[in-house]
Amino acid sequence: MENLKEEGSFKRELGLFDGTMLVVGSMIGSGIFIVSADMTRQVGSAGWLILIWVLTAVITMIAAVSYGELSAMFPKAGGQYVYLKEAYNKLIAFLYGWSFFAVIQTGTIAAVGVAFSKFAAYLFPSFSNENILWRLKIGVDELGNDRNFELNAAQIVSILTIILLTFINSRGVKNGKVLQTFLTIIKILSLFGLIIFGLTLAAKSEIWNANWANAWDSKMFDTTSNSWVEIGGTALMSGIVASMVGSLFSSDAWNGVTFIAGEIKNPQRNVGLSLFLGTLIVSIIYILANVMYVAVMPLNDIAHAPSDRVATAAAQYIFGNSGAIIIAVMIMISTFACNNGLIMAGARVYYTMAKDGLFFRKASHLNKFDVPAWALWAQGFWASVLCLTGQYGALLDFVIIIVLIFYVLTILGIFILRKKMPNADRPYKAFGYPVLPALYIISASAISIGLLITKPATCGWGVAIMLLGIPIYYLTNRKTVS
Repeated sequence: MENLKEEGSFKRELGLFDGTMLVVGSMIGSGIFIVSADMTRQVGSAGWLILIWVLTAVITMIAAVSYGELSAMFPKAGGQYVYLKEAYNKLIAFLYGWSFFAVIQTGTIAAVGVAFSKFAAYLFPSFSNENILWRLKIGVDELGNDRNFELNAAQIVSILTIILLTFINSRGVKNGKVLQTFLTIIKILSLFGLIIFGLTLAAKSEIWNANWANAWDSKMFDTTSNSWVEIGGTALMSGIVASMVGSLFSSDAWNGVTFIAGEIKNPQRNVGLSLFLGTLIVSIIYILANVMYVAVMPLNDIAHAPSDRVATAAAQYIFGNSGAIIIAVMIMISTFACNNGLIMAGARVYYTMAKDGLFFRKASHLNKFDVPAWALWAQGFWASVLCLTGQYGALLDFVIIIVLIFYVLTILGIFILRKKMPNADRPYKAFGYPVLPALYIISASAISIGLLITKPATCGWGVAIMLLGIPIYYLTNRKTVS
């Protein structure tokens, strides 16, 4: 039996640098190396592609600096779950925690795991999702074709990485911290190296000029006719919203440091500062990376990079085939570090929920290494199940709609808490309040509505899973319903 400890056993072993590395490492995962391909297919121009990344950077940083006020008010484990509970009630907090476990964190871990296997397959073709290990017939579709459940090598690779990282983090926060910092520094240097070499060695004025010649003439790639179609008005707005799924997903997970606030030194200062520094660093890297893509590759090549591996395609332009292999290794390191940060931070939310009686009781205990091991393994199990879908794009849609809804509710909570707790100690106040937080609420709400309209199949199911938490809450918490 493991030696179980209660709250208060968390050790404050993470400083400002560690917190910033957690933000950066959790944000830079798979997206920046992949999603620009689909974004280009949606809007079809260099101007719109770069503008969407700039808008995403602005939106993300507004949210991050707004969260600084909440993190300073409630500097303890649980982060966003705690903020929602204090601003609203246990039901809203539970819906977040339920969605976090069912979709947000585990879906993100699964998507990043799938991305890891996607790039691993570039080096080891046997790891590809085309390597089917087991097939089971589960029915027949309306055209009479067999519907099969298939287990492929890529899914196994994804699951094994999740199990390994869960084990490492179950052995103590110091192990996860060292791994996170080391891998994050490697991927920051590698990304900057890719950007610098791309802009200095491979950028060609004829490619740059051609990509910017019609920078705002938007078009979408139609898969049925296999050709580009000019778009404008409502179609353009739909394309922008669809594109922002990729950029917003790539820029998400910055709030992971708030979940682990119970292990941050001087959290009133360091959590908010980590949020600002981390999102600033990543935003600069993302914008520069896309400028490099546009400088090195014709827009059509960005849109149709093999398996959407834009960074690998860019590396081939810069270094040739050997360089592409190096970049594939770098991206594997990046996705591995990203999942390490996600796995480390996510379990702290279930721990705090369990303390409130809103999650499995075993998740409220710490093991002999002072980490919530049971919560870590529960998270790892469900993320592994989600890996079996194997669909990166569907997982992105699934996750981002719920993420945006709760970001809106959390930042709205700043306004509520200003009235509800006017005299509370606020070591840091949201920058630009009330204008910038309100701007985020309006922007994120508009994007969420657009996603529900344009992607009802995937985003609609995400919302349905979130709402399923309401009856579950009332059925399992009859005595403690607030």
